[in-house]
Amino acid sequence: MSPHCHTFIQALRAKGYRMTPQREMVIEVVAHSGVHLTAEEVFKQVQKRTRAINITTVYRILELLVAEGLATCILLGDNRLVYATVRHGPHVHLLCRKCGRTIQADERLLSTFGRKIRALHGFAVDMQHLSIPGLCADCQAEENSPR
Repeated sequence: MSPHCHTFIQALRAKGYRMTPQREMVIEVVAHSGVHLTAEEVFKQVQKRTRAINITTVYRILELLVAEGLATCILLGDNRLVYATVRHGPHVHLLCRKCGRTIQADERLLSTFGRKIRALHGFAVDMQHLSIPGLCADCQAEENSPR
């Protein structure tokens, strides 16, 4: 188990959570993935180690990680709810509503946006994991081309 996993486990124990083998396995999968995973993908990876888990348990553990600030979840353009650890770092997804493509954007572009929203509305935008729908360049070109 990596130090990253131990940090999450220690944080949950410090808050009074019991560390079951299922929780530890889900944490390990999410912490080691380095990518966004759906609950179903986490479930499949944990099932390689044990059959003593079900998809509902995986969802509950992922929700616990999000509630405790250890992971984020976001709905991507193809209606997939994906999870990543907060150590994945702040990032922005540009989601094409026509072709479904997901483009990673530079999150630094949104720092001004976050500050202005806070100043105007007193609202702190979660810049850890943000999704912005729209049209990619290819789909814009397709829509603007004469038929």
